[in-house]
Amino acid sequence: MRYLLLFLFAFTSLTVLAQKTDKKLEKQIREAISGFHGKMGVYVYDLKKNREVAINADEIYPTASIVKIPILIGIMHKIKDGELKFHQSMTYTDSLYYSEGDDMLSSFKSGEKIELGRVISLMMSYSDNCASLWLQGLSGGGAVINEYMSGLGLQSTRVNSRTPGRRGDWEVYGWGQTTPREITSLLKMIMDHKIIDRQFSEKMLRMMGRQYWDEEAISQLPPDVFVADKNGAVDASRSEIMFVNGKHPYILAIFSRENEDQSWEPNNEAWVKIRKVSSLLWNYFNPRSGYVPVARIE
Repeated sequence: MRYLLLFLFAFTSLTVLAQKTDKKLEKQIREAISGFHGKMGVYVYDLKKNREVAINADEIYPTASIVKIPILIGIMHKIKDGELKFHQSMTYTDSLYYSEGDDMLSSFKSGEKIELGRVISLMMSYSDNCASLWLQGLSGGGAVINEYMSGLGLQSTRVNSRTPGRRGDWEVYGWGQTTPREITSLLKMIMDHKIIDRQFSEKMLRMMGRQYWDEEAISQLPPDVFVADKNGAVDASRSEIMFVNGKHPYILAIFSRENEDQSWEPNNEAWVKIRKVSSLLWNYFNPRSGYVPVARIE
Protein backbone atom coordinates (compact mmCIF):
# COMPACT_ATOMS: atom_id res chain seq x y z
CA MET A 1 0.00 0.00 0.00
CA ARG A 2 2.86 2.37 0.88
CA TYR A 3 4.50 1.98 -2.54
CA LEU A 4 1.12 2.16 -4.28
CA LEU A 5 0.48 5.56 -2.71
CA LEU A 6 4.01 6.69 -3.58
CA PHE A 7 3.49 5.58 -7.17
CA LEU A 8 0.17 7.45 -7.42
CA PHE A 9 1.85 10.60 -6.09
CA ALA A 10 4.71 10.11 -8.54
CA PHE A 11 2.43 9.39 -11.48
CA THR A 12 0.60 12.65 -10.78
CA SER A 13 3.90 14.56 -10.63
CA LEU A 14 5.19 12.98 -13.82
CA THR A 15 2.01 13.61 -15.77
CA VAL A 16 1.58 17.24 -14.64
CA LEU A 17 5.05 18.22 -15.81
CA ALA A 18 4.73 20.72 -18.59
CA GLN A 19 3.20 19.38 -21.78
CA LYS A 20 3.50 22.45 -24.03
CA THR A 21 6.87 23.14 -25.60
CA ASP A 22 8.36 26.62 -25.51
CA LYS A 23 9.60 26.50 -29.09
CA LYS A 24 11.34 29.87 -28.95
CA LEU A 25 13.37 28.83 -25.92
CA GLU A 26 14.05 25.40 -27.39
CA LYS A 27 15.60 27.00 -30.47
CA GLN A 28 17.85 29.17 -28.33
CA ILE A 29 18.98 26.23 -26.17
CA ARG A 30 19.68 24.08 -29.21
CA GLU A 31 21.85 26.87 -30.59
CA ALA A 32 23.62 27.21 -27.24
CA ILE A 33 24.57 23.53 -27.02
CA SER A 34 25.22 23.01 -30.74
CA GLY A 35 28.65 21.71 -31.65
CA PHE A 36 29.15 19.98 -28.33
CA HIS A 37 31.67 17.17 -28.62
CA GLY A 38 29.71 14.53 -26.78
CA LYS A 39 26.06 13.90 -25.93
CA MET A 40 24.05 16.54 -24.09
CA GLY A 41 20.50 16.36 -22.75
CA VAL A 42 18.44 19.24 -21.39
CA TYR A 43 15.09 19.48 -19.66
CA VAL A 44 13.66 22.85 -18.66
CA TYR A 45 10.43 23.17 -16.73
CA ASP A 46 8.89 26.65 -16.72
CA LEU A 47 7.02 26.59 -13.38
CA LYS A 48 5.20 29.84 -14.05
CA LYS A 49 3.74 29.06 -17.47
CA ASN A 50 3.79 25.25 -17.23
CA ARG A 51 5.86 24.83 -20.38
CA GLU A 52 8.89 22.73 -21.16
CA VAL A 53 11.90 22.26 -23.34
CA ALA A 54 13.05 18.67 -23.76
CA ILE A 55 16.21 17.87 -25.72
CA ASN A 56 17.40 14.27 -25.41
CA ALA A 57 15.59 14.45 -22.08
CA ASP A 58 14.60 10.78 -21.85
CA GLU A 59 18.02 9.35 -22.56
CA ILE A 60 20.02 7.92 -19.66
CA TYR A 61 23.07 9.79 -18.39
CA PRO A 62 25.57 9.22 -15.58
CA THR A 63 24.56 11.05 -12.42
CA ALA A 64 28.03 11.31 -10.89
CA SER A 65 27.35 13.20 -7.62
CA ILE A 66 23.73 13.93 -8.52
CA VAL A 67 23.09 10.39 -7.24
CA LYS A 68 23.31 12.01 -3.81
CA ILE A 69 19.72 13.25 -4.19
CA PRO A 70 18.37 9.66 -4.15
CA ILE A 71 20.77 8.86 -1.29
CA LEU A 72 19.43 11.88 0.61
CA ILE A 73 15.91 10.56 0.15
CA GLY A 74 17.04 7.15 1.38
CA ILE A 75 18.58 8.46 4.60
CA MET A 76 15.58 10.69 5.27
CA HIS A 77 13.33 7.64 5.11
CA LYS A 78 15.44 6.00 7.82
CA ILE A 79 15.10 9.12 9.97
CA LYS A 80 11.35 9.28 9.36
CA ASP A 81 10.99 5.62 10.33
CA GLY A 82 12.84 6.24 13.61
CA GLU A 83 15.83 4.05 12.78
CA LEU A 84 18.12 7.08 12.88
CA LYS A 85 17.95 10.61 14.26
CA PHE A 86 19.10 13.67 12.37
CA HIS A 87 21.12 15.03 15.31
CA GLN A 88 22.45 11.74 16.65
CA SER A 89 26.16 11.24 17.18
CA MET A 90 27.91 8.91 14.73
CA THR A 91 31.35 7.32 14.99
CA TYR A 92 33.71 7.40 12.04
CA THR A 93 35.90 4.31 11.59
CA ASP A 94 38.78 3.45 9.28
CA SER A 95 36.53 1.01 7.41
CA LEU A 96 34.66 4.02 6.00
CA TYR A 97 37.80 5.58 4.50
CA TYR A 98 37.46 6.55 0.84
CA SER A 99 40.81 7.42 -0.68
CA GLU A 100 39.80 9.11 -3.93
CA GLY A 101 39.59 12.90 -3.97
CA ASP A 102 39.97 15.29 -1.04
CA ASP A 103 36.93 14.38 1.06
CA MET A 104 36.84 16.06 4.45
CA LEU A 105 35.40 13.03 6.22
CA SER A 106 38.31 10.87 5.08
CA SER A 107 40.62 13.12 7.10
CA PHE A 108 38.92 12.03 10.33
CA LYS A 109 40.70 9.72 12.73
CA SER A 110 39.06 6.40 13.53
CA GLY A 111 36.80 6.81 16.55
CA GLU A 112 36.02 10.50 16.00
CA LYS A 113 32.41 11.60 16.48
CA ILE A 114 30.24 13.55 14.04
CA GLU A 115 26.53 14.36 14.01
CA LEU A 116 24.50 12.53 11.35
CA GLY A 117 23.08 15.84 10.08
CA ARG A 118 26.61 17.09 9.47
CA VAL A 119 27.44 13.96 7.50
CA ILE A 120 24.38 14.68 5.34
CA SER A 121 25.51 18.30 4.95
CA LEU A 122 28.96 17.16 3.84
CA MET A 123 27.28 15.03 1.18
CA MET A 124 24.89 17.68 -0.12
CA SER A 125 26.90 20.91 0.25
CA TYR A 126 30.45 19.66 -0.36
CA SER A 127 29.68 16.46 -2.30
CA ASP A 128 31.88 14.49 0.09
CA ASN A 129 32.08 10.97 -1.36
CA CYS A 130 33.17 9.32 1.88
CA ALA A 131 30.11 10.80 3.63
CA SER A 132 27.89 9.79 0.72
CA LEU A 133 28.97 6.14 0.70
CA TRP A 134 28.49 5.98 4.47
CA LEU A 135 24.97 7.36 4.09
CA GLN A 136 24.21 5.00 1.21
CA GLY A 137 25.03 2.12 3.54
CA LEU A 138 23.03 3.58 6.42
CA SER A 139 20.06 3.93 4.04
CA GLY A 140 20.06 0.17 3.49
CA GLY A 141 22.21 0.25 0.37
CA GLY A 142 21.57 0.97 -3.27
CA ALA A 143 18.91 -1.73 -3.59
CA VAL A 144 16.73 -0.11 -0.92
CA ILE A 145 17.19 3.36 -2.43
CA ASN A 146 16.29 1.97 -5.85
CA GLU A 147 13.07 0.56 -4.39
CA TYR A 148 12.18 4.09 -3.30
CA MET A 149 12.90 5.38 -6.80
CA SER A 150 10.80 2.63 -8.37
CA GLY A 151 8.00 3.35 -5.92
CA LEU A 152 8.06 6.97 -7.05
CA GLY A 153 7.48 5.86 -10.64
CA LEU A 154 11.03 6.53 -11.79
CA GLN A 155 12.19 3.85 -14.21
CA SER A 156 15.73 5.02 -15.00
CA THR A 157 16.93 6.76 -11.83
CA ARG A 158 19.06 4.22 -10.00
CA VAL A 159 22.07 3.77 -7.73
CA ASN A 160 24.56 1.39 -9.38
CA SER A 161 27.69 1.42 -7.26
CA ARG A 162 27.88 -1.21 -4.49
CA THR A 163 24.42 -2.44 -5.52
CA PRO A 164 23.81 -6.15 -6.23
CA GLY A 165 22.78 -6.94 -9.79
CA ARG A 166 23.81 -3.57 -11.22
CA ARG A 167 27.45 -4.13 -12.12
CA GLY A 168 26.72 -3.86 -15.84
CA ASP A 169 25.00 -0.51 -15.33
CA TRP A 170 27.87 0.64 -13.10
CA GLU A 171 30.36 -0.17 -15.85
CA VAL A 172 28.41 2.06 -18.27
CA TYR A 173 27.15 4.89 -16.07
CA GLY A 174 29.17 4.77 -12.87
CA TRP A 175 27.75 5.46 -9.41
CA GLY A 176 24.23 6.27 -10.62
CA GLN A 177 22.07 6.99 -13.62
CA THR A 178 19.02 9.08 -14.49
CA THR A 179 17.38 11.08 -17.29
CA PRO A 180 17.00 14.88 -17.34
CA ARG A 181 13.21 14.54 -17.25
CA GLU A 182 13.19 12.04 -14.37
CA ILE A 183 15.56 13.96 -12.12
CA THR A 184 13.44 17.05 -12.75
CA SER A 185 10.33 15.17 -11.69
CA LEU A 186 12.14 13.98 -8.55
CA LEU A 187 13.13 17.53 -7.62
CA LYS A 188 9.58 18.69 -8.34
CA MET A 189 8.25 16.02 -5.96
CA ILE A 190 10.51 17.40 -3.24
CA MET A 191 9.26 20.92 -3.98
CA ASP A 192 5.65 19.70 -3.82
CA HIS A 193 6.24 17.96 -0.44
CA LYS A 194 5.58 14.54 -1.95
CA ILE A 195 8.77 12.92 -0.68
CA ILE A 196 7.81 11.58 2.76
CA ASP A 197 5.98 14.75 3.92
CA ARG A 198 6.27 18.52 4.08
CA GLN A 199 8.70 18.50 7.01
CA PHE A 200 11.20 16.22 5.31
CA SER A 201 10.74 17.67 1.82
CA GLU A 202 11.41 21.19 3.07
CA LYS A 203 14.48 20.03 4.97
CA MET A 204 15.85 18.38 1.82
CA LEU A 205 15.17 21.48 -0.27
CA ARG A 206 16.97 23.70 2.25
CA MET A 207 19.96 21.37 2.24
CA MET A 208 20.10 21.54 -1.55
CA GLY A 209 20.16 25.32 -1.22
CA ARG A 210 23.56 25.32 0.56
CA GLN A 211 25.87 24.50 -2.31
CA TYR A 212 29.63 25.01 -2.05
CA TRP A 213 30.16 24.06 -5.71
CA ASP A 214 28.58 27.18 -7.20
CA GLU A 215 30.90 28.05 -10.08
CA GLU A 216 28.95 26.58 -12.98
CA ALA A 217 25.18 27.01 -13.47
CA ILE A 218 24.71 28.86 -10.17
CA SER A 219 27.41 31.38 -11.05
CA GLN A 220 25.16 32.82 -13.76
CA LEU A 221 22.43 33.80 -11.29
CA PRO A 222 22.09 36.71 -8.86
CA PRO A 223 23.19 35.69 -5.35
CA ASP A 224 19.94 36.92 -3.75
CA VAL A 225 17.85 34.28 -5.55
CA PHE A 226 17.16 30.96 -3.83
CA VAL A 227 18.61 28.02 -5.77
CA ALA A 228 18.31 24.34 -4.85
CA ASP A 229 21.08 22.58 -6.75
CA LYS A 230 23.19 19.47 -7.17
CA ASN A 231 25.89 18.99 -9.75
CA GLY A 232 28.01 16.04 -10.75
CA ALA A 233 31.26 15.59 -12.59
CA VAL A 234 33.50 12.76 -13.72
CA ASP A 235 35.99 12.79 -16.58
CA ALA A 236 33.53 12.18 -19.43
CA SER A 237 30.36 13.61 -17.87
CA ARG A 238 29.43 17.02 -16.37
CA SER A 239 25.85 17.69 -15.27
CA GLU A 240 23.66 19.86 -13.04
CA ILE A 241 20.07 20.02 -11.78
CA MET A 242 18.66 23.14 -10.16
CA PHE A 243 15.43 24.86 -9.09
CA VAL A 244 15.65 28.64 -9.47
CA ASN A 245 13.05 30.41 -7.34
CA GLY A 246 13.09 33.88 -8.87
CA LYS A 247 10.12 35.98 -9.96
CA HIS A 248 9.80 33.53 -12.83
CA PRO A 249 10.68 30.14 -11.28
CA TYR A 250 12.02 27.24 -13.32
CA ILE A 251 13.95 23.99 -13.13
CA LEU A 252 16.96 23.20 -15.30
CA ALA A 253 18.45 19.74 -15.72
CA ILE A 254 21.44 19.63 -18.06
CA PHE A 255 23.43 16.42 -18.49
CA SER A 256 26.29 15.25 -20.66
CA ARG A 257 28.10 12.02 -21.44
CA GLU A 258 30.80 10.73 -23.80
CA ASN A 259 32.52 14.12 -23.47
CA GLU A 260 35.64 14.49 -25.57
CA ASP A 261 36.93 17.30 -23.36
CA GLN A 262 37.79 15.60 -20.07
CA SER A 263 39.85 18.44 -18.62
CA TRP A 264 39.24 19.93 -15.19
CA GLU A 265 39.87 23.56 -16.04
CA PRO A 266 37.11 26.21 -15.93
CA ASN A 267 36.97 26.31 -19.73
CA ASN A 268 36.01 22.63 -19.98
CA GLU A 269 33.59 22.47 -22.92
CA ALA A 270 30.69 20.95 -20.97
CA TRP A 271 31.03 23.47 -18.13
CA VAL A 272 31.10 26.32 -20.64
CA LYS A 273 27.86 24.99 -22.17
CA ILE A 274 26.25 24.60 -18.72
CA ARG A 275 27.08 28.18 -17.80
CA LYS A 276 25.86 29.40 -21.18
CA VAL A 277 22.49 27.63 -20.89
CA SER A 278 22.05 28.79 -17.29
CA SER A 279 22.71 32.40 -18.26
CA LEU A 280 20.40 32.07 -21.26
CA LEU A 281 17.56 30.82 -19.08
CA TRP A 282 17.94 33.46 -16.41
CA ASN A 283 17.84 36.26 -18.97
CA TYR A 284 15.04 34.62 -20.94
CA PHE A 285 12.80 34.39 -17.88
CA ASN A 286 14.03 37.67 -16.34
CA PRO A 287 14.74 39.93 -19.34
CA ARG A 288 14.92 43.13 -17.31
CA SER A 289 17.02 41.88 -14.40
CA GLY A 290 20.21 43.41 -15.78
CA TYR A 291 22.36 40.91 -13.91
CA VAL A 292 25.85 40.40 -15.29
CA PRO A 293 27.86 37.48 -13.84
CA VAL A 294 31.26 38.32 -12.39
CA ALA A 295 34.47 36.43 -13.04
CA ARG A 296 35.14 33.43 -10.82
CA ILE A 297 37.69 33.68 -8.03
CA GLU A 298 40.82 31.66 -8.76
